[in-house]
Amino acid sequence: MGDRLGVALVAMALCLGAPAIAGPFEDADAAAHRKDYATALRLWRSLAERGDTYAQFNIGLMYYNGHGVKQDYAEAMRLWRPIAARGDALAQYSVGFLYDNGHGVAEDVEEALSWYRMAAEQQQAAAQTALGDFFAEGRGVKQDYVEALRWYRLAAVQGEAGAQFALGYAFANGIGVPRNEVEAARWYRLAADQGDNGAQVNLGLMYYNGRGVARSYELAYRWFALAAAHGDDVADGLRGMAAAKLTPELIAEIEQSVRDARNLVARRRP
Repeated sequence: MGDRLGVALVAMALCLGAPAIAGPFEDADAAAHRKDYATALRLWRSLAERGDTYAQFNIGLMYYNGHGVKQDYAEAMRLWRPIAARGDALAQYSVGFLYDNGHGVAEDVEEALSWYRMAAEQQQAAAQTALGDFFAEGRGVKQDYVEALRWYRLAAVQGEAGAQFALGYAFANGIGVPRNEVEAARWYRLAADQGDNGAQVNLGLMYYNGRGVARSYELAYRWFALAAAHGDDVADGLRGMAAAKLTPELIAEIEQSVRDARNLVARRRP
């Protein structure tokens, strides 16, 4: 679950709404994006003193990540919990995450579930995915795949890659739904396009074996290569398996397209 907090927080400005004072917020965001955390912290603290939720949340995020300050999960919790109590969905998810992982507080499944549910009922996608995980695993609740899939679907249609992967896996294996490899490939593709390693590997296997999609060793190799570029050793081994079905020229062409795709993503990052 660790990566999911970062994914959710990347979009925090959208979740928390537009800032009331554009100038200082824009300056603080720009400073954070260029990793000038001292400036960002100074600006956000000034805004937080006026009671601004966005700034308060971001200060907590800096403590969570150790950006410009010593990493301190307990301080992140201290800053986020009042915001969560006022009904902010992203803060509720974040407090749930801290309880879920024992960051800054004792691990507490019941507290995590409570905060996740509050956020999920406000359509917070990462919280919906987390609830889906709890029901799928039977953590703190009776195991219920149908209920898990209900939460995964709500998150997946919002574009949450973890939920899309979970739906793909459910359809591929007939967990909580009738087995449907076409649907599995569709959901895996949505997650894979967002860089989800597991989805990239599983989609590559579907192309390699012709399950739910037309067999394509070329596309199998491409998805394995994308996952391997993230350091996935399993994907690297599968890439070698697919390479045996392709010519060296085609492999070189695919590898170049993978590099181009990764460079494009890197240029788009703040």
